[in-house]
This record gives sequence, structure tokens and C-alpha cells, in this order.
Amino acid sequence: MRFSIHRRGVLATAVAVSLSAMVGAVHAADKVKLRLSSPATPTDQRAVAVTTVFAPAVAEFATVEPHWNASLFKQGTELEAISRGNLEMSIASAQELAEFFPEFSIFSAGYLHRDAAHQVKVFNSDLFKPFKKMVEDKLGVKLLTVMYLGRRQLNLRIDKQVNTPEDLAGVKLRMPGSEAWQFLGRALGANPTPMAFTEVYTALQTGAIDGQDNPLPTNRDSKFYEVTKQIVLTSHLVDLNYLTLSKKVWDGLTPAQQATLQKAADEAAESGRQKQLKLEAELEQFFKDKGLKVYTPNVDAFRKRVQKAYLESDLSKSWPKGLVEKINAL
Repeated sequence: MRFSIHRRGVLATAVAVSLSAMVGAVHAADKVKLRLSSPATPTDQRAVAVTTVFAPAVAEFATVEPHWNASLFKQGTELEAISRGNLEMSIASAQELAEFFPEFSIFSAGYLHRDAAHQVKVFNSDLFKPFKKMVEDKLGVKLLTVMYLGRRQLNLRIDKQVNTPEDLAGVKLRMPGSEAWQFLGRALGANPTPMAFTEVYTALQTGAIDGQDNPLPTNRDSKFYEVTKQIVLTSHLVDLNYLTLSKKVWDGLTPAQQATLQKAADEAAESGRQKQLKLEAELEQFFKDKGLKVYTPNVDAFRKRVQKAYLESDLSKSWPKGLVEKINAL
């Protein structure tokens, strides 16, 4: 009798385990797979935010499968892959979106965004809604949130105090080689010099150039502080990315899942934003400790000159009329 009861108990347990496994398999199959392709490294603040904040928050209904270092899709091809249905997520730049929509070049212009908080205000404003809709309607890509990359600053080997754009007259400033970057260098008042990034350290050391522009983490990682004397906090470009999602995938989610996913995206972006801002603040002191002068010039004077240069150039022809002024007013 005891044997019979034990046998029935074992059978009941086996059936329960089997049913549980089947239910688990069904739930796993029901989960949405979100493959994300990005050229970012796994230790990048954006990547860390996606894996530690976003992915756990949507785990109940979605599996996030990140592919860093452009290991799944080549950099610059991710948006097309989402549009074709071959990818679910990416981290896209305004420059990439401008390849499809010239109007987006406004968000890669110098001094459009004042700081990280202003980026968020612009993204969440009514002014940005037509841009979101355009990307959704024509590419099938939803822009979920804006991610902060950092502020580009001037890093100079000369002692001259720089307070306004006029103080950069004749200064040989290394900028990336594209015309858009060279335009920004001229708008800042400098004499922009195209040069490969790998040559910058030696050029600063020998005096072939007077300075270079990059976010503070890059200045530290490349040890430019060893061959320069000052950092001028012009913040002339507050760089950004957008966390994107296939509109088809979004439309397939329930309203509750959409709300959870949107909240997760915003919280991930905010986490990465705050960590990057903290790092930038710490690096200001790091450079001071290394003996460099670190100071803020007349940013308003730089902003007025740079924006005027853009608005008078061919680069702004595709921009909606009056949008720069409206963004400035936010």
C-alpha cells in the first residue's frame, strides 16, 4: 500500500513538472526577441544602461539580445536593417538619420543643445514630434529616447586665454576631416586642420597643431593632457544618440507592455546620462590635478557666432524655418 501511494505521488509530481516545463516553454516562446546592434563597446555607458537597466525591466515579455562592436550589422546600416525587418533595435545618431532625412542634420549642429537636460527637453517637446513621426512613417523605426554621449571641449597646448571666438583667430585646431566638422571649426573662430586621430598626440607634442576637440573621457584615455596646457569648456557640441525600436515590434505589444518598455528605455537613458555627467565632472578635477587650466569661456558669444554661421550656410537649407529659435527658447 505504501508503495502504491508513493508510486502515485511520483507520477503526480512527474506530471506537474512536465506541465510546468511545457508552460515555461510556451511563455519563453511568447517572449519577443529584441536584437540590438551597435558599434558601442560592452563597457560603454550606453551599453551598460541597456544591459543592466533596460533588459531586466522588460524581461517579463521580451528578451534583449545585444550585439556590441558592430558584430551583427556594420555601423550605419542598422536603421535600414530595422526597416527591412532584419533587426529590432539600435542606437542611432542624428548624423545617421540625416542620411535619410536631411532635416535631422539640425540635431548634429554646434550649440543646438545646451546640455544633457536640454537634449531631453527637445526630444520630449512638441517640436520634435514631427521628426519622430517622419522616422516611424518612412522607416518603420520608433525613436524611444535620447541618450547622452558627452560634450566636446577645446584642448589647447597654448597659454593664451580663450574667452570669445575672436580669441581663437589663427589657432590651428585639429578637427575630424569631413566638411561638416571643418565647418564647425571655422564657425568656432579657429583655423581647422584635418588630421587622423592617431596623429593628434604627436602633432600636439611637436606643435604641428595648437589644439584638438573631444569629450573629456577621450582626452584622458588618449593622454592628450600630457602635451597640452588648458581645456576650454566650450561644450560646442553636446553629442547624442537615439535608442530605436522597430515600429512593427512596438505595434505588436500590448498597451501595458508598451508603457513598461517606454519607461525602461527612459530609465536606461537617464542612468547612462547621470553616469556620463558624473565622469565628466570628475575629469575636470583630474585635469586640474595634472596641472592644466580648466575654465568656462563666454559660451553665449560662441553660441551666437556658431548658430549664425550655420543659419547663413547651405547646411541649414533643409531645416524647418524658425526651429533653431524655438529650440533655443526651450
